[in-house]
Amino acid sequence: MKMITKLFSLALVLMLGLGVQANSFAQTTMEEFAAKWENGKQFTLEVVDKMPDDLLDYRPHESAMSFSEQIVHLASAAAGISQNFLNGAQPSFDLGAKPATKAELKAFVIACYDYTKGTVSALSTEQLGETVEFFGMSGTRRQVVALIDDHTTHHRGAAISYIRSHGIEPPRFRAL
Repeated sequence: MKMITKLFSLALVLMLGLGVQANSFAQTTMEEFAAKWENGKQFTLEVVDKMPDDLLDYRPHESAMSFSEQIVHLASAAAGISQNFLNGAQPSFDLGAKPATKAELKAFVIACYDYTKGTVSALSTEQLGETVEFFGMSGTRRQVVALIDDHTTHHRGAAISYIRSHGIEPPRFRAL
């Protein structure tokens, strides 16, 4: 029985140690964030490029956002959340813009992604650790950055499904 207790205790200590070590590696540096965010911007632009101009207003269901609305939403939300919860300055562009062409849509994506990257990159380590209230929750600004990334990924994925529904091969996933 003592042997089982010792083995269990050893296993528990190892698991806790590995968990702490994994968490210490889970943090992303600003340089890593900036590179990942730039990659996400380029991937989003590739997604926009894949959708034919005459299908930008396509929606799979009357209650769903159109392809263009998905892209505008993911981009404007990133910039808006950055402004409101990450100490962002007033953007130099209209967050409520309604791009009418693919060129306007891509320009809006670039402006929003660049604004978000600049806002996040300007935060100090201390500011990233500060707790803020957002959408009825409480978390650190670092968690808000993760929320922005998850949100853009979610809506870009929806836009990719719109492309696939028309038999068009979407751009290849870009991990880094």
